Amino acid sequence: MQVSRGVLRNLSMLTILMLLCSCERRDIGSQRKAEEPKSFAFHGTPTSAITFMSTQMNPVEEAGKMRDVILKDFPGKVDFRPNDNSHMLSQIDAMLKADPSKSILLGANHGDLISLYEKGSLRPMDAIYAGLRGREFSPSLIALSRLDGKAMYYVPWTQASYVMVANRKALAYLPKGADLNALSYDQLRLWAKDIFDKTGMKALGFPAGKNGLMHRFFQGYLYPSFTASTLLKFRSAEARGMWTFFKGLWAYAHPGSLAYSTMAEPLLTGDIWIAWDHVARLMKAFEEKPSEFVAFPAPIGPKGRGFMAIIAGVCIPTGKADAANAALLIDYLTQPVIQARTLDATGFLPVVTLGKDTAIPGYLKGLKSAVDAQTNDGKSVPTLAPQGLGEKGTDYNGIFMLTFSEIVLDDSDVATVLNANAAELQSVLDGANARCWLPDVSEKRPCKIE
Repeated sequence: MQVSRGVLRNLSMLTILMLLCSCERRDIGSQRKAEEPKSFAFHGTPTSAITFMSTQMNPVEEAGKMRDVILKDFPGKVDFRPNDNSHMLSQIDAMLKADPSKSILLGANHGDLISLYEKGSLRPMDAIYAGLRGREFSPSLIALSRLDGKAMYYVPWTQASYVMVANRKALAYLPKGADLNALSYDQLRLWAKDIFDKTGMKALGFPAGKNGLMHRFFQGYLYPSFTASTLLKFRSAEARGMWTFFKGLWAYAHPGSLAYSTMAEPLLTGDIWIAWDHVARLMKAFEEKPSEFVAFPAPIGPKGRGFMAIIAGVCIPTGKADAANAALLIDYLTQPVIQARTLDATGFLPVVTLGKDTAIPGYLKGLKSAVDAQTNDGKSVPTLAPQGLGEKGTDYNGIFMLTFSEIVLDDSDVATVLNANAAELQSVLDGANARCWLPDVSEKRPCKIE
């Protein structure tokens, strides 16, 4: 099976033109909660418990809100099991082998769903999608789910991205003439340096802890901004300059960054004044102290503003089990009332039209504006999450973090590290026989690092 390049390009257009279009709603100022759409209907009752395996809503707080808030009105039992992609991908077959009749729903990002599709592990979803009446999906999202260019293999579930946040105290130290919506990486370094020089505080923070998403910063933000690539230019001259720059930037990063999994808490405690993270993991700071923080788009590098959009879907694995129970949960999760509830509870953005009477909560508006700014900027370099790596996705992410550790923390020679780790990355790509993904485009399979 092959994923067409046209489908991959659809996501590039999606991220530039249509991300968040389903979230544009009537502004009602600083309203705390989004108004839930009034229409809600159960279309059946499950005949057995459903196991919902997901790579999304993985942090403890998000998982708790999924169980206690988002799923609370579902008329059946759901065993929600969030975990990383390698664990989920390895467990599906074993679970179905132990109980072929088990009702299973899978939730994962677009790249992981491609891996499942290429293994032949996903059922076509067109019939289930046809039954999802009373809601409007973006046509580009639906096109993206047609992994063979024809049949749908997942139903869109959520969308999200990553942005920067600053405590308003930090704004007094911005470099002269700097604009948060057009900040360069050089200006970010000067900003953090000025705070350190004048206060002694290392105010910059990243989620580089065990369960943090720092690897996405390198893959979707730093590399594309400095090299216009996430893979092909991994060991290029531009990449060497990028890592040298980041070593200088890290000198002003709070030491706690190596333990942070999410940035909301250190922002709230005041340990960090400037941070980067996933919008869902920043939401708590705005929810608790909305007047203290400002969100802004990722900085701009020599090649533009790299950013990553995350599209997640829900799907049903192949097997003998009746898909009707899982289909009921898909119906529930994609109803406008539940999509609005998901936005309000977790910050993950809807994939269906919510209706003119639904408002974005006031504390989320700043995060949304920051995503809009990087999505719609003509200087942006949209980047996909890793595609087609399957169970090797964890190894892939680990190599970026190893590169960071060796170059930035251990002060190893940049070129030597990049050459060695490029070979490791190539081994992962070869083992998965993975294509390149945007911003890299190549006819070769597997993708070949230059």
